[in-house]
Amino acid sequence: MDLSDRRDVETEVYQPAEDSQLLAETACERIGRTAADSSGGDGDADADPPLVLEVGTGSGYVAHRVDAETDARVIASDLNPHAVRQAREEGLETVRADLVSPFADGAFDAVLFNPPYLPTDPENEWDDWMERALSGGEDGRAVIDPFLANVGRVIAPDGVVYLLVSSLTGVDEVVERAGEEGFSAAAIADESFPFETLTVLELFD
Repeated sequence: MDLSDRRDVETEVYQPAEDSQLLAETACERIGRTAADSSGGDGDADADPPLVLEVGTGSGYVAHRVDAETDARVIASDLNPHAVRQAREEGLETVRADLVSPFADGAFDAVLFNPPYLPTDPENEWDDWMERALSGGEDGRAVIDPFLANVGRVIAPDGVVYLLVSSLTGVDEVVERAGEEGFSAAAIADESFPFETLTVLELFD
């Protein structure tokens, strides 16, 4: 995905694109399967639904898909107040948050994140919400690294993280950093485009 394709969009909120669709489809499949297995294995139709957090929800597309297509309760969060408003208008439960900072320890069965990942020249200063939604700093991992450092705190026992990563960012580097934070990682979906390959990583203890 070329940055120039996105900078001409007249919005302050990241709108759904190929990366959003890949994360949504993967999360719906995995979360739906996990919920069904849990219900069937326990024989308890009254079991609490999985609690899912989407970090950086943008338009709310991914959170809305998961909410509509699984039995999970979904909370959508974003630092961008315009994104929070748009997601709330879509009927989602929303919180304005910087990554996972306001959430309780061990609260979530799954956390989803399609982070800003486009490598950006350090001389370029992002000065609006749309560009913040795209820029991952010089190596593309300026937001991913602090997310990995903190997300383990809010994951329940046996919880998982579904993280979208671009080849522009370096999938191996993200897997290595996740390992340093105590996660094992598995690539569970990918899609190739002329300029990049998108991969969804499943991170677990």
